[in-house]
Amino acid sequence: MASSEFLFLLLLLLHHSPFSTANLHKIHHLRPEILTQQTPIEDDPPPTQYFQVTKPIELPNTKPCSHLILQHDFGYTYGKSPVLAAYSPPSHCSSGKYSKIVLQWKATCKGRQFDRIFGVWLGGVELLRSCTAEPRATGIVWSVEKDITRYYPLLLKNQTFSVYLGNLVDKTYTGVYHVNVSIYFYPAEVDSKNNYVQNHDDLVTGYNSWADLIVPISRKLPLNDGLWFEIENSKDTALKEFKIPKNVYRAVLEVYVSFHENDEFWCTNPSNEYIAANNLSGTPGNGPFREVVVSLDGEVVGAIWPFTVIYTGGVNPLLWRPITGIGSFDLPSYDIDITPFLGKLLDGKIHNIGFSVTNALNVWYIDANLHLWLDKQSEKTEGKLLKETSLPLVVSVEYKFNGLDGTFSTSVGRSILSTGWVKSSYGNITTHSVQDFFYSNSMVMGNNGEMQIVNQTIYFNDSVSAKLPSSNVYSLSSSKRFSIYLYSNYMSQGNGTDLSIANVTLGFNEELSKDAGFGFSKTSLDNLQNGQGYMVVKDNLVSSGLGSTQQVYSYIGAKSCYFRNVSSSNYTIISDEVGNTCQKRTESRMGFWFSKSWPFPSRKAFLTSEFLDKSKGV
Repeated sequence: MASSEFLFLLLLLLHHSPFSTANLHKIHHLRPEILTQQTPIEDDPPPTQYFQVTKPIELPNTKPCSHLILQHDFGYTYGKSPVLAAYSPPSHCSSGKYSKIVLQWKATCKGRQFDRIFGVWLGGVELLRSCTAEPRATGIVWSVEKDITRYYPLLLKNQTFSVYLGNLVDKTYTGVYHVNVSIYFYPAEVDSKNNYVQNHDDLVTGYNSWADLIVPISRKLPLNDGLWFEIENSKDTALKEFKIPKNVYRAVLEVYVSFHENDEFWCTNPSNEYIAANNLSGTPGNGPFREVVVSLDGEVVGAIWPFTVIYTGGVNPLLWRPITGIGSFDLPSYDIDITPFLGKLLDGKIHNIGFSVTNALNVWYIDANLHLWLDKQSEKTEGKLLKETSLPLVVSVEYKFNGLDGTFSTSVGRSILSTGWVKSSYGNITTHSVQDFFYSNSMVMGNNGEMQIVNQTIYFNDSVSAKLPSSNVYSLSSSKRFSIYLYSNYMSQGNGTDLSIANVTLGFNEELSKDAGFGFSKTSLDNLQNGQGYMVVKDNLVSSGLGSTQQVYSYIGAKSCYFRNVSSSNYTIISDEVGNTCQKRTESRMGFWFSKSWPFPSRKAFLTSEFLDKSKGV
């Protein structure tokens, strides 16, 4: 995603020869001109339906009440205030109790346009971060459905609804985004005695239900862009003051993250030594590792090593038509349980949460929602932090290059843990939170810097357990693997013509185990996407191109499963297989599959230099 200032820089750079390194960044500079390829309109064909592959939201057997919140055309909106709407809970629903609440973003666009990042907030609490689809002359339509039930208490109050989508329209880039935002409220089901059916909520401790209060950790209106904070460099820290009620017994910080401009392709950024040796003043650097650090009153409480979302104009825009990149229509948020630190926060005083990004270049957009559970039987809870350990990054970097060609290897490890107790009417509950991370990135530069291969894997393991003196109350363990493989090459064909080739593989894999007092559950998600594309560039203008994408999505839950194997080429769906049975699927049927036995290194292992030495080939 490009801001206005960066967009104009891109247009200026199109009048000069591309610099000869970091090929994915070079293609980024050519992105505006691929949009000039427009399919002729013939007999007014219907708009192309774009979509992100994900499992459908599990809905109750009740009829929803729809509530249109906002209808707006986003034209020249960059640098202007967010679009606002007055929000009130639906008055036309027969039930005041809901078991599922779903946000729907639906948009159409026709013409030429960049990809645009946008955010949706309610009362300053971010509900959705997303990227627009890039349109075509015949028009496109897409929608995003997101389960927002976790924001339940917020949705029952009058609030200000805010949407920021910074768009630019001129004679060349004509696309206006026509947007409808609705919320669907699904009444809770009732049994034969007309009593509400409980969905296994643990009503004793609330550890399996939504929070009672959500505090926005974002910027306040009025302003001339999004409510997110902007992190401009590695020394920049965004701070937000807040205060919590005195009867909180659980606290979870939900963080939204997106990266743009010089860090849009941060996993491909070469080292500063390579840039300096080759005098590449226009190449984004600081190496390929990034970490979002979250602090509380200056002390580190958690970190995020984000999934490498590729926006709809990234690498080769033709790859994401009509299948969009993993997470691009619904960017993931990340939860950090800060319950162990409540002993420091229950003093009735003002505290601050801070965000910084290791090795950051401009720009990162970050904000958060603080979910709080209140003890309704007590006016005051008390707590104490027993232990906090934030081990420093363990970093191993090796490189060898000659001129613009070379090999680079980066491995990083990190562990953060905390333990604390909170005394409430539910008893004295001790919470233990652990985050373990391991990162590996290998990079090859060849063809005099015109060819680049990046292979990166992030292991992101976090767990939370809450215990009474006599028994467990709650436990949650999540093991994630974020992987990306990128190959790009830029080859001269003579006569001022170049051929750009880019292949990409994205993987988002998670195994989740949960015990909330009513039984153990386990889910797994394997989501893998392959894309291959090329562009023919003549005099810095893209004259032709092609993109093909294949994706396999497999979700296995305790009660439901979902599978989809879909492929596309040049805007056309080639094959599409969908299933929702929980039968075992073989590797050959899925085509490509990440084994569920992939190794996650132990904390002791990856925090030693011995493991980092052994990991060079990962």
